[in-house]
Amino acid sequence: MQVKMNVIVAAAAVLFTGATSAQELVVKIGHVGPTSGQIAHLGKDNEYGARMAIDELNAKGVTIGGKKAKFELLAEDDGADPKQGTAAAQKLVDSKVNGVVGHLNSGTTIPASKIYSDAGIPQISPSATNPKYTRQGFKTTFRVVADDVHLGGTLGKYAVTQLKGKSIAVIDDRTAYGQGVADEFEKGVKAAGGKTVGREFTNDKATDFTAILTSLKAKKPDIVFFGGMDAVAGPMLRQMKQLGINAKFMGGDGICTAELPKLSAGTMADSQVVCAEAGGVEGESKKAVEEFSTAFKKKFNVDVKLYAPYVYDAVMVMADSMVKAGSSDPAKYLPVLAKANYKGITGTIAFDEKGDIRNGALTLFTFKGGNREQIAIVR
Repeated sequence: MQVKMNVIVAAAAVLFTGATSAQELVVKIGHVGPTSGQIAHLGKDNEYGARMAIDELNAKGVTIGGKKAKFELLAEDDGADPKQGTAAAQKLVDSKVNGVVGHLNSGTTIPASKIYSDAGIPQISPSATNPKYTRQGFKTTFRVVADDVHLGGTLGKYAVTQLKGKSIAVIDDRTAYGQGVADEFEKGVKAAGGKTVGREFTNDKATDFTAILTSLKAKKPDIVFFGGMDAVAGPMLRQMKQLGINAKFMGGDGICTAELPKLSAGTMADSQVVCAEAGGVEGESKKAVEEFSTAFKKKFNVDVKLYAPYVYDAVMVMADSMVKAGSSDPAKYLPVLAKANYKGITGTIAFDEKGDIRNGALTLFTFKGGNREQIAIVR
């Protein structure tokens, strides 16, 4: 009799456990960034931003459609390589993720976006700035930072009107991001009545720039703009000093990192570098981002490098849209996401008809004593 009773109790326990787990909704959020290679420090920064959001959502006990949601992060490494990026995207689609935050680079984000679009999976990029990304007609693509038209154009105008550049040289790394932001910078210079004296290119793995810098030195530039990432910009700054090129050095968000002084081996002069980050934090958001940065350092024992707060907000606005839609089904929460008006730590997130952030801001920075210093926020 006792044995029979034990069997009944065990069976009841199994049924009860099954009923409990049935009420739990697993929500898979994909994240892709380069966590290997030259800019792995930026890829890990983005991934940590996603982990912060996922852990907070689970700690809060978010419910979607009456079920307690358990958020899972599926993190993939694309090595900043387009082929690896599309392979990572397909892997996430096959894993049936409910949404994707990423990729970091425009060169991986753009080809991956078609794979997500074909699968109907919402994708929010926290850092890809090439305009093409949101101009493909896909309903699934969003970004939470300003694009290169705004970023490059603003820097081009600043070079002429504020830095009084008379002979401006342009270099890019031939990636979708680097070439794109350099093109927009050049347009901005011309629109402001300025003059470019040379355009050279390298690649995103290069370490020796002697040939192109020597060519540009003959044209006596007072400003050199580089479209690319900090891992290339650092050595380029070192070699500019070795060659006696004393020009101002400008770039977009790819070089606008706390790592740049280290990567240049301390050869940067104070105020030599002027760069822009595709985002701007003002007012209440400033305190929110400072608190985020403190919590981030405590959790991961590293400082925020660049876009972690925007990754965090991207995950949060995606989760908020699921809650409001009462579903984590991409087809059901996508229309809610498109109409989002979410107060994030970086500011209000609302998208236009293309999926671009409305009223996107830029923050201009320089470096003094090896530290980044804000110059201005421009909208």
